Amino acid sequence: MEAALRASGVPERYWGRLLYKLEHEVFDAGEMFGIMQVEEVEEESEDEAAREAREKRPNPGVELCYKVIVTNEDGLQAASPNSIFLIDHAWTCRVEHARQQLQQVPGLLHRMANLMGVEFHGELPSPEAVDQVLEEMWKFNQTYQLSHGTAEEKVPVWYVMDEFGARIQHSDTPSFAAAPFFYMPQQVAYTLLWPLRDLDTGEEVTRDFAYGEADPLIRKCMLLPWAPADMLDLSSCTPEPPDQHYQAILEENKEKLPLAIDPVARPHDHVFKVYTDVQQVLDHLTHPRFTLTQSEKDADILYNFSHFKDYRRLSQERPHVLLNQFPCENLLTVKDCLASIARRAGGPEGPAWLPRTFNLRTELPQFVSYFQQREQRGEDNHWICKPWSLARSLDTHITKSLHSVIRHRESSPKVVSKYIESPVLFLREDVGRVKFDVRYIVLLRSVEPLRLFVYDVFWLRFSNRPFSLSDLDDYEKHFTVMNYDPEVVLKQVHYDEFIPEFEKQYPEFPWRSVQAEIFRAFTELFQVACAKPPPLGLCHYPSSRAVYAIDLMLKWDSRPDGRRAMQPQILEVNFNPDCERACRYHPSFFNDVFSTLYLDEPGGCHVTRLV
Repeated sequence: MEAALRASGVPERYWGRLLYKLEHEVFDAGEMFGIMQVEEVEEESEDEAAREAREKRPNPGVELCYKVIVTNEDGLQAASPNSIFLIDHAWTCRVEHARQQLQQVPGLLHRMANLMGVEFHGELPSPEAVDQVLEEMWKFNQTYQLSHGTAEEKVPVWYVMDEFGARIQHSDTPSFAAAPFFYMPQQVAYTLLWPLRDLDTGEEVTRDFAYGEADPLIRKCMLLPWAPADMLDLSSCTPEPPDQHYQAILEENKEKLPLAIDPVARPHDHVFKVYTDVQQVLDHLTHPRFTLTQSEKDADILYNFSHFKDYRRLSQERPHVLLNQFPCENLLTVKDCLASIARRAGGPEGPAWLPRTFNLRTELPQFVSYFQQREQRGEDNHWICKPWSLARSLDTHITKSLHSVIRHRESSPKVVSKYIESPVLFLREDVGRVKFDVRYIVLLRSVEPLRLFVYDVFWLRFSNRPFSLSDLDDYEKHFTVMNYDPEVVLKQVHYDEFIPEFEKQYPEFPWRSVQAEIFRAFTELFQVACAKPPPLGLCHYPSSRAVYAIDLMLKWDSRPDGRRAMQPQILEVNFNPDCERACRYHPSFFNDVFSTLYLDEPGGCHVTRLV
């Protein structure tokens, strides 16, 4: 508990009294504060953007505004150990469950509509009222993340404070600090509120909605949900970050680059001892030139499931040991880095094969400007917010709400990418025209010279509901990853059934030519990833080899001559992908992979050389 309080910045003088309040559930803010209703008057100085935003609100005209003030006749002393208060949470959810909860939890929609100033008539949740609350909630949402548990349990939790907490307004010079606090003994989350100075009776309780951010431009962007502003004049250009950016990532990852080594020559009949903790390799590697060992010390090849860090030591002590990863490969496998290095191919806008992407931590103002420019031009503005390094679509959200994207930045490091609004669809007889994505396995043999192969078999994943740009929180309409939820139908089509069916649906697009475009994109991606020395590019290390999965979709585009074209869109590159389907349908998969990467014998394997 002490570590959590320190991390939240709660002064020690409050700890003893806070523990008492938590144990006995003491909510005594009512003895110190009151909520005052204020009528917002149209100000003469109000700029056009602010007035337009006010008129666009669910209930334009004079809006009720609330303030929390100190009502205790003796005021409030910051030095008093009792001056810390618990705020209860009125609604807690993960974003993907929000709509369902508003529709199904008795009284929740009513309470949220009242709290957010959304008009709500009748007893039954109307779709309009639900939509309005889902949009307005980004002005009220706060977030925290559990640091322990499964990947699913670490997905950020969003919450709305009770009517008292939700009425506390923003100030750049706040009188109070607030922080979420998870009380383990009761498994309950509260918000803690404590004063930053003494307050007299009648003074307002305020907090900083952009707490911790000093940069005035980023603060302005963070405060847009409450203080509309026109950012159209700001450049939306996102050049590749400076070299220091990559150096900082290397240090943050605690990766130590290898020393230069010479490649090790082995006799052509050498049998390699493989040490691995990857079950699929243990079960399926049967090639006679490889034998499994349980001794890491004796191994010629380390095939690890988790990321290797200390290449320097390995290069000094065991340079002959081959391994299944490259130094600095996070430049490919982490989404913000992938977008950064891709700009080497496509300039500040990025290449045609990657959706336009912004790093929300470092490029928020550029994103806001780009969003507003598209809005002004009447262009599609659907975006997909993704955490840098979670897979399986966890904590990934599609939205056309600028406020939602801005607030998602607070939960965990994220990128926002242009959502593909015109995907190439696949007709499923049982469902209709659905989204699909394609997964290719690529094998990187070396960086200098670049030697890259692609496995000849690819895998397909399908949505379960017909595609349209509506119901953005309908997972089975907008996502294709269905194999982690036992409740959900998993549609499987083998690649050799898919190709003729695809060509029947799109006779003017033979798969051979579509795949040639896909392979061109892969080649360009790896060329830019290897174009600069580490940590700006993948590190040339003669003992490294790697297997990656590249997930992509196809979107409709038009060529300069006006003809329709299918443009590959790389979605992500995965390190150490799950090859369960590959092994099940193609038992020789790992034999092919190991032959290509470690024996330099791709002939007779199901692989195509790209570079």
